[in-house]
Amino acid sequence: MKIIVDYDLCESNAICMGIAPEVFEVRDDDLLYILQENPPEELRERCEEAARRCPKQAITVED
Repeated sequence: MKIIVDYDLCESNAICMGIAPEVFEVRDDDLLYILQENPPEELRERCEEAARRCPKQAITVED
């Protein structure tokens, strides 16, 4: 699985970080960082939820 973020759409609102903090982090500079571009399979459900709940639909989960 691979996590892709469209930074042109991303507002760094940290909803994804609240769902999967092992994968997403919004830092003090108010930018989103991907901590694990290829997270383990056991995080798939939370990564997909983060993608679904992103207000700007900036997150994609690919196989």
